[in-house]
Amino acid sequence: MTGAKTEPERPPLPQRRANVMTFVLLTFIATWTMWIAASAFFPDSLAFASLPGTIMPAIMALWLTKRESEQSFRDLVTRLFKWRVSVWYYVFALTFMAAVKLSAASLYRLDTGAWPAFGATSLILMLVGALFSTPVQAGEEIGWRGFMLQRLALRMGFAWASLLVGVTWAAWHLPMFFMPGGDMVGQSFPLFVLMVTALSVPMAWLYRRTDGSLLLTMIMHAAVNNTAAIVPSRSPADPDHVFLLFATPIGWLTAIILWVAAAILFIRLRASRN
Repeated sequence: MTGAKTEPERPPLPQRRANVMTFVLLTFIATWTMWIAASAFFPDSLAFASLPGTIMPAIMALWLTKRESEQSFRDLVTRLFKWRVSVWYYVFALTFMAAVKLSAASLYRLDTGAWPAFGATSLILMLVGALFSTPVQAGEEIGWRGFMLQRLALRMGFAWASLLVGVTWAAWHLPMFFMPGGDMVGQSFPLFVLMVTALSVPMAWLYRRTDGSLLLTMIMHAAVNNTAAIVPSRSPADPDHVFLLFATPIGWLTAIILWVAAAILFIRLRASRN
């Protein structure tokens, strides 16, 4: 019927389901081994030395998919370059975290009567930086969204799969909270899990709405990393409290807004054809 709203097509599905647990175990073992070695032998250049471990989700996903079938492998690689989507999805990917942060700052202003501290880098420069760092995110997105989310969605739908991917994705970062020289040392790991799990839902929604575009999730991942410092929310580092749930007021507001957005998009994912 003319004017009827249609659902986007489901992202291309693999011909056979590779074992998601195998992917998770291999990725964790390979990544953590490389990160621990990088921390032990190259503490002064950790950002560069940890890169081989950071791309392990993609390496394992590509290897397992290649073993699965040539067609599945081609489908996965093709999704890296899927760019023909509505411009509004690009806007969503680039501005989601910035909107969350600015909303948190506005609520803080309403509650306290004063604005929180803002980052020194302009929003425009942050977004430009996100575009330049987008290719780097393939190291994670091929694995978390392209492989794990895609396969879990076959069993439980994209909504519930997004939560399971989020918890796994967050847990994968655990060594970073103890590696000297890293930017996560001494932060609250439970709060990180809470936020990353919430963030996984809009990323799954974006992936679903763009018919499986990994390029768009890569852009969003890069934008999240680059715009989080618009309104800094880091707590003072405390290695003794890594497993405690603590945050600054801006940190709590950010987590709440993330979960409000996640709840809305979770419902939309549940309502769509999974």
